[in-house]
Amino acid sequence: MRSRAAVVVGVLSAALVSGGWLLERGIGGGTSIASRRQLFSQVYAHVQSQFVDSLSDSALYRKAVDGMLHELRDPHTVYLSADRYNRLRERTVGNYAGIGVQIDVRDGWPTVVAPMPNSPAAVAGIEIGDRLVEVNGLSTKGWTVDEMSRAVRGPPGSSVSLRAERPGVPARLPYTLVRREIAIRSVPRATLVAGPVGYVAVSEFSESTERDLRAAVDSLRSAGMTSLILDLRGNPGGLLDQGVKVTDLFLDPGQKIVTVRGRTPESVTEFTDRAPQAWATLPIVVLVNAGSASASEIVAGALQDHDRAVLVGATTYGKGSAQSVIPMDFGSALKLTIARWYTPVGRSISKPMPVDNDEARDPRAGSTAAPRPTFHTDAGRIVLGGGGITPDVTAGDTVPSDVERDFQRALGTKLPLFRDAIADYAATLKATHALASPDFDVTPAMRDELFRRMVARGIVVTRATYDAASGVVDLLLGAEAARYLFGREVEFRRRAKTDPVMQKAIALLSGARTPQDLLARAAAEPAPKKAGP
Repeated sequence: MRSRAAVVVGVLSAALVSGGWLLERGIGGGTSIASRRQLFSQVYAHVQSQFVDSLSDSALYRKAVDGMLHELRDPHTVYLSADRYNRLRERTVGNYAGIGVQIDVRDGWPTVVAPMPNSPAAVAGIEIGDRLVEVNGLSTKGWTVDEMSRAVRGPPGSSVSLRAERPGVPARLPYTLVRREIAIRSVPRATLVAGPVGYVAVSEFSESTERDLRAAVDSLRSAGMTSLILDLRGNPGGLLDQGVKVTDLFLDPGQKIVTVRGRTPESVTEFTDRAPQAWATLPIVVLVNAGSASASEIVAGALQDHDRAVLVGATTYGKGSAQSVIPMDFGSALKLTIARWYTPVGRSISKPMPVDNDEARDPRAGSTAAPRPTFHTDAGRIVLGGGGITPDVTAGDTVPSDVERDFQRALGTKLPLFRDAIADYAATLKATHALASPDFDVTPAMRDELFRRMVARGIVVTRATYDAASGVVDLLLGAEAARYLFGREVEFRRRAKTDPVMQKAIALLSGARTPQDLLARAAAEPAPKKAGP
């Protein structure tokens, strides 16, 4: 909840940028820019000198900025502090200087999820499940992921000292690593998943995404791939030009990719395909969900509009706008929405912003939302505008089952402790070499042991509720144990076998020889549920 100062300054700032309606109703006595600035200065001075809590000048100015941007009612227009701006640049540029390790917090300690291939951490022998307990002689107990990341990053060529605890090894393991540039892989996985069905995941759109994706698909083609699953689930987007370049790989010259429209006619830009398709005969399924946004939606929307791919999964996020990142003082930046974008057939897929008024909050008021507009693809298929991109084939139940909901409710605030219990047990299984084959089954004895560890952590769940959720427990424990003992690739394959979206994609592609075959199979599927506004 914002402080009273933020509200006062934010409302005033909103008046300055929205036409000064407060002033025009007689507050302040004038309508000129100078009089509005004077009013701002008067309010600022009173807040600074008389507000019940003491606030520094820098804090008040920051609240003024935050308040002004908040009142724009655009969740994608934000002020980025220096730290947030640096993280954004790392993601879009695709590299940083560090040791190359993915970290999460388990039992209050930074713990290795996975070292990146060929990174300083991997070369030194750091393993999945290692608990990083010291950095340069400082205990890491209670550190957050961000605090750990800042500690292990630094200039290329500099060194950092670590101590790690490993299950089954009595003494702490010392490491001295030399930091270097680490490439963030926007294509973290490319593999064959079911005979000649290939799978490529794209995690975000950074400067190297198009190049990395082309190389991944070419490699799989050389390995015998005849159809492709392109996984954009959870991909938040990134660089617009990379979204355009990735789409260009799959369309014919002259086909429209996306249109960007700003405030003036001169700001309208239409992007069209320039190069011939790299893999024109390749049937393609694109996986999407509510975490697919921005550039992901540009790719998915263009391939759907031109009937080049079948979309499988759940409706996407609905971010149909483009932002410019403007560097500011103090190493910060302003991420500002400057345009909206539209798919080749003219769809805007932005979700409507919630109406902030009493009627909208009244549960007795009926829905007055307009139905989503309809459009037609090149082949005449109906697609929807607004509210994200609806897939051609829905898959994956986004609503938890009664059993899952009961288990989640029973865990309550102890959910992080449940995750810790699973990780701790997986570490023990690794230390004792308890699982010989990556195709292991989660046994009743393993579930019993996990329950015992949950109780030891103070997690109060009845045994009946726990047993009823055995299917969920088996999936989570099985995947974590597979990663600890056999690595990320085995974990991925284990999850893929129980991933309904993946399995639907594989079923659609199995035997589909051409993109037209695939479209015909998708058309024979049950119609997707009508998406809400």
